[in-house]
Amino acid sequence: MDPLSDVLSLLKPRNYLSAGFDAGGEWSIQFPHQGEGIKCGAVVSGHCWLSVEGVADAVHLQTGDCFLLPSGRPFRVASDLALAPVDAGTVFSPSRRGAIVSYNGGGDFFLVSSRFALAGDHAGILLRMLPPIVHIRDEQGRAALRWSVERMMQELREQQPGGFLVVQHLAHMILVQALRLHLAEGSSTGVGWLFALADRQMSLAINAMHDDPAHRWTIQELADCAGMSRSTFALRFKETVGVAPMDYLTRWRMLLAGDRLANSGDPVSVIALSLGYESESAFSTAFKRIMGRSPRQHGRGRAPIFTADGERVAAPADRLEAFAG
Repeated sequence: MDPLSDVLSLLKPRNYLSAGFDAGGEWSIQFPHQGEGIKCGAVVSGHCWLSVEGVADAVHLQTGDCFLLPSGRPFRVASDLALAPVDAGTVFSPSRRGAIVSYNGGGDFFLVSSRFALAGDHAGILLRMLPPIVHIRDEQGRAALRWSVERMMQELREQQPGGFLVVQHLAHMILVQALRLHLAEGSSTGVGWLFALADRQMSLAINAMHDDPAHRWTIQELADCAGMSRSTFALRFKETVGVAPMDYLTRWRMLLAGDRLANSGDPVSVIALSLGYESESAFSTAFKRIMGRSPRQHGRGRAPIFTADGERVAAPADRLEAFAG
């Protein structure tokens, strides 16, 4: 797999709510704190304003625009922000989940949205990469994203057999496509592993580490992968990713190890060997330094930290700030 797929596979984004919103006339709806995870939405028709708590400027969303809200902060969607908002709980009944909600008769504005919970205890490696509002403007060359959004709208309207599964897959497609577009748009200013993937030379080195994390990589080997001199590569990697190449490799190994400890019955010795460590003690030392607890303590922890309703139920300290950049 590629690095973005690798990380998303570890985080196991699970879409537990997709719905449509069809509004007419003037309206303003306030949504409460969302908890950790990602809210993803796309405007099928019409336009609206999106305001997120703590963010000074509201975003004007036009037909075809997509947005991600990774912070979980309260937010408001409105035809006019000057209007007094109504609480989302009065509009979106729990019994109507997965359906299309009509408001004020509908017909002027249509939005499809999904909410993703992230499994595992490393949600920060993705969420800290993203600003409170990711605004993806509708532009040429984004037919794949538009197709996914329009297809989801159709599935929500028609409610055909198997529709739930189709919507789940479409939601994942929209999430990945939005992340791709954000990566491309922010590649010139962002710092971190996500934005480094848009840099051809850095992505070659990162791909090499992800393809064979057990290999005893050296700076020179990674520089060769990137087609750069050793000193230039080391400096460029640190500037682009936010951490040194060997630190990135170690943290990626520990993420893989943490997932296996939580979700497989493999003994520590086998996991250590599979990730390039000749001794269990050396692996355990590295694991505790990065993760903040021993491999055996991690293995006894609960991997899923979100319930079906997206509520966090167990949250070991996330010690991977450096990986997140």
